[in-house]
Amino acid sequence: MSTLASPTTLAPAATGRAGRITEWRPEDPEFWATTGAPVARRNLYVSIFAEHVGFSVWSLWSVMVLFLGPEYGIDPAGKFLLTAVPAALGAVLRLPYTLAVARFGGRNWTIVSALLLLVPAVPMAVLIEPGVSYATLMVLGCLTGVGGGNFASSMANINLFFPDRLKGRALGLNAGGGNLGVPAVQLVGLAVLATAGAAYPRLVPAVYLPLIVVAALAAARWLDNVPGARNEPGALRAAARDPHTWVMSLLYIGTFGSFIGFGFAFGQVLQLQFHDRFPTPVDAAWLTFLGPLIGSLIRPFGGQLADRLGGARVTFWNFVAMAAGAGLVLFAARDRSFPLYLAGFLALFVFSGIGNGSTYKMIPAIFRARAAAEAELTGDREAAERRARRLSGALIGIAGAVGASGGVLVNVAFRQSFLTAGTADAAYLAFIAWYALCFLVTWVVYLRPGPRKLAGV
Repeated sequence: MSTLASPTTLAPAATGRAGRITEWRPEDPEFWATTGAPVARRNLYVSIFAEHVGFSVWSLWSVMVLFLGPEYGIDPAGKFLLTAVPAALGAVLRLPYTLAVARFGGRNWTIVSALLLLVPAVPMAVLIEPGVSYATLMVLGCLTGVGGGNFASSMANINLFFPDRLKGRALGLNAGGGNLGVPAVQLVGLAVLATAGAAYPRLVPAVYLPLIVVAALAAARWLDNVPGARNEPGALRAAARDPHTWVMSLLYIGTFGSFIGFGFAFGQVLQLQFHDRFPTPVDAAWLTFLGPLIGSLIRPFGGQLADRLGGARVTFWNFVAMAAGAGLVLFAARDRSFPLYLAGFLALFVFSGIGNGSTYKMIPAIFRARAAAEAELTGDREAAERRARRLSGALIGIAGAVGASGGVLVNVAFRQSFLTAGTADAAYLAFIAWYALCFLVTWVVYLRPGPRKLAGV
């Protein structure tokens, strides 16, 4: 998942209590069977919970904007900006959060990153009420971006604990559990709207205050620092010079960027497009969580499909389906057909989830194919595979950061479309064009027959 180098030692297996691992050899079958597996599973379960809470805090404004009625004096364009700024900071923080795991230790950084979630949550629970300035809301919205960085550090940390043959499943569970934080916070918002009403937005972040503390305490009690983990020197620079890094980043904007962007914007868009059907926030909130929930749950299926059919093939057809889904949403919005509109939007969530899995699977496949070709030329398979792992980890880190910026682009597209035309039609057309660009790039770079085609991607 990252530029971290997995540690390997040859001394006899020895581990201490949680947080005090002295040696870690996940590729040693005997060590893994006797000691490694239970320790890795314990770290995975705590990591999923901590990342889940981080994702929920990152997604708070997808819910909070539903509480901001006329008394707050914020128009739809202003609300879309409030949901764009958390995605922006979350994207920026992903790379430094990834590197922090090796610098400070996975356990230590998980404690710190969990406690950092209090920075937006506490003032939100105190300050949000009618009369609060828009500038204050923008600052609070930006601060929730710290939750977006937690995904990167959590994935980098869990990557260290599992042997190569089990990394895919472990990282899939970790990612899926984190992504479920988006529908979870929306269900919390729905519960608050249904019980206390729209006058009490502060209750939503208040619900997460004890969960944040529990996540930090659980990390302190049950997580471990892996000894010997280090950031690969120069890996990010080398990956940044590789064209595949930017191709895959573009594709990940289309998949993960769509997932997080639509997750943040869906409730607002429902109210604006079908205000007669959803006149109050609670009317929209009961549907808002469905899309992110489906997209989170189906993500592992995208990885499994990629294993069976090839990542590039699945990604290509997935973007074709996303373009069709966006086209259906555009048609339904113009025809005022809510059933079709909902079906199209849910399809976008489904295929963004599948695409998250398939694009992540493509990255190691690209470098495995290149390593095989390099080994044939040089005869040094070990060096080729080591270089492939190094670049693959760095590429995933960069693509994860760039892909998260898609959440900003989605919300800015909706904002500009409603601001200039009063409808989301222009935004849907932009999404269709982006998905078309993505499936064309996938075909040209990874599927088109020719001597330079990468086998097995």
